Amino acid sequence: MTTYAIANLRDVNMGPGIVEYLERIDATLAPFEGQFIVHGGEPERVEGDWAGTLVVIAFPSYRQARGWYESADYRAILPLRTGNSSADTILIEGVGPEHKATDVLG
Repeated sequence: MTTYAIANLRDVNMGPGIVEYLERIDATLAPFEGQFIVHGGEPERVEGDWAGTLVVIAFPSYRQARGWYESADYRAILPLRTGNSSADTILIEGVGPEHKATDVLG
């Protein structure tokens, strides 16, 4: 099942550390078939409050998403992000095309 790495970034210091992180992250995603599907942009807030920059990376499976996050290559650049921003970050499996809203009731 497709798994998503989702981060809501706040207080990003767009200095040399974040620039280096951005220059290096794509190479860490490639071995795990990760690809950005949302990377910043201006959201249209239609309900509630929203603060931060949304990033969503899709992986073919939970195993690949977890493998990427725990990989030596990603761990080497992670401090460049965590030292220059605040974030809430999760890994979460998606649902298939047959999913209905009422499936969560069962």
